[in-house]
Amino acid sequence: MSDQLEITALLNRYARAVDTKDWELYRSVFTEDAHIDYSSAGAVVGTRDEVVEWFAANFGVLPWSMHYITNVEVLETDGDTARVQAMFYNPMQLPGMTDISACGGYYHHELVRTPDGWRSRNLREENIWFTNKPGG
Repeated sequence: MSDQLEITALLNRYARAVDTKDWELYRSVFTEDAHIDYSSAGAVVGTRDEVVEWFAANFGVLPWSMHYITNVEVLETDGDTARVQAMFYNPMQLPGMTDISACGGYYHHELVRTPDGWRSRNLREENIWFTNKPGG
């Protein structure tokens, strides 16, 4: 059960990092060699540092966002690795738009236990829906 709590805390830290635009905190969620894929939302795919660079240049223009991460399921564990799926709901204010936009879907993480606790070495966002999408 402590692994479940630690993994949930990691995902909560992820949400706080993105919403506060704390890119050092964001880095702390992932391994140095992590691969991150936000392509289903039309966003960046790359290494942890490439994603941070993209977020700093692009996500920083959002006046606000609030990630809610729920239904955290540890689907499989094998020693110091875990496969995790969680739902997300993300209302946000997009630049130049007065109506609130929102999206939702699933985060698929491959986690590894490190000396500093659980870290994600692979994240794939599966964006299921988006309301008031820019240009859409």
